[in-house]
Amino acid sequence: MPTPLRRLLAATVLAATTVLLAAGCAPAEQPAPAASGACDPAGLPTLTAGTLTIGTDQPVYPPWYLDDDPTSGRGFESAVAYAIADRLGYAREAVTWVRVPFNAAIAPGPKTYDLNLTEFSISDERRQAVDFSSPYYDVAQAVITVEGNAFAGATTIAELKGARLGGQVGTTSYQAIVDQIAPTTAPAVYNTNDDAKLALQNGQVDALVVDLPTAFFITSAELDGGVIVGQLPAGDGVPEQFGAVLDKDSPLTGCVSEAVDALRADGTLDALEQEWLASAGAAPELR
Repeated sequence: MPTPLRRLLAATVLAATTVLLAAGCAPAEQPAPAASGACDPAGLPTLTAGTLTIGTDQPVYPPWYLDDDPTSGRGFESAVAYAIADRLGYAREAVTWVRVPFNAAIAPGPKTYDLNLTEFSISDERRQAVDFSSPYYDVAQAVITVEGNAFAGATTIAELKGARLGGQVGTTSYQAIVDQIAPTTAPAVYNTNDDAKLALQNGQVDALVVDLPTAFFITSAELDGGVIVGQLPAGDGVPEQFGAVLDKDSPLTGCVSEAVDALRADGTLDALEQEWLASAGAAPELR
């Protein structure tokens, strides 16, 4: 995910959250739960009657949200969130946003949101703590560096094993380093992509792993001489997918999944991808 400003976690906290939250493997296929009641504002037991409360991180960045303003409807996840709300019958003014730190949003326990869109990859491990909607985006992980770095020209995963790599804690990006690249040097872990990007700029690491749309944004808009080395193949051959997060066993999960499925079926999700994420997808795949 892009560049939220969260502080670096203490090592002990880091270890615990990584075990709980990181997506260590591709999720098993699971049927989306069926809606158990009326999927409209009169029938949905939201936190506040008649209002759909949507959560996201603080701050949030392009291409997922623009100008750190989830209420704008600009950016892929902001647009998807409002499309889901509309499908459920909530007018724009009936949608409210709350900010929840990334790791806290997928931790066990009651939630302050009805659903949350913050580039959460669906995984069996996370499903132990939260519900996921049907997936709304298939995502790849990518390796980025800067011009002149010795690993900028790597074309295979094997060529990256000697690199000093970094990634954000609790993310599938970090887990991809561990599982797919398995570098000879222990990867550096950062609480945010901001911290990781700074480490790359300062030469403390050779390269970072982030999701592909974020890789395009960082290398084109945030890094001087930023380079996308390549994208990693899907782990176990199964695409990584983003889904909206809901409270565990939420009565809303079935309705939100039905809304996402309908948006996919009528072409809305594809249109929003073209509008907000069209620049992603052209990176070479590391073999």
